[in-house]
Amino acid sequence: METSLPPGWPEEVRPPGAPDWERTAVAWLFDLVPPDYRAHEVLRRYPVLLARFAGGHVAAGLEAARAGWRTLRVELADQLPPEAIEAAMGAYEREGARLAAAARGVEVVGGALRGERWVPRL
Repeated sequence: METSLPPGWPEEVRPPGAPDWERTAVAWLFDLVPPDYRAHEVLRRYPVLLARFAGGHVAAGLEAARAGWRTLRVELADQLPPEAIEAAMGAYEREGARLAAAARGVEVVGGALRGERWVPRL
């Protein structure tokens, strides 16, 4: 079992080589995508494919959060009070950070599912 994990490895996923690590990876990946994705047997059968779907979904969410952050003030400044705008900006920032971390997690978990092994560098 590996003792060193790459930066961004999600804490919900057991390390590669640990018992049931792939099961925890699949559960975590399914938590990132819409619930309807669970109905697709092909995603259950091929975790590498699930990682690809999750990566696309997370990337789209991240882009949406970034676009919302960029355009919120211009599009809604005359329709919302300043405190609502500031609260929404904060929500976009937090969601962007969460999605960026999820994207990194999908990247490293997907790599491990493809058989890649992380080697720490000095």
